[in-house]
Amino acid sequence: MQSLSVASKRTSATDCALELLDAAPPVVWHIRRVMRGHRRGLSVPQFRAMVMIANQPCVSLSLVAEHLALSLPTTSRIVTGLVNKGFLKRQACADDRRQMSLGITSRGQAVLKGAWSAAQQSMAEELKHFTPKQRASLVGAMQLVKQVFGSLGVGVGGNAE
Repeated sequence: MQSLSVASKRTSATDCALELLDAAPPVVWHIRRVMRGHRRGLSVPQFRAMVMIANQPCVSLSLVAEHLALSLPTTSRIVTGLVNKGFLKRQACADDRRQMSLGITSRGQAVLKGAWSAAQQSMAEELKHFTPKQRASLVGAMQLVKQVFGSLGVGVGGNAE
């Protein structure tokens, strides 16, 4: 690992962007690998749909299709399967009764929380060899990153039934 004194000398916005672009993909790959092992038989698109719906309550099918980069009919089949399994629910949209929105059920929330918890535990195991000062630096850096790019919140959000 690069020492903090060497890292602190690289302070331009371009240096920061380069470090984020270099660090983010391996972190995301690690998270995905762990979560794939805890998705309870769901396909990756099903799991991704559930994460989006948990974090954006009352989302429309069109927005889920856009997020997944899939057609509306394909997304509709995915969502119908998740509704039939009890992971998602369709509900009337408060703004327009002709529209349906999607929400996550308590069963779906449990699947997501299990996968999220497994990923958090796995990452904690990888980070435990850092010193307390290094972990504090990492936490501070991640808080700054979230100020710019946003956050999902703590764990997986969403409304359970």
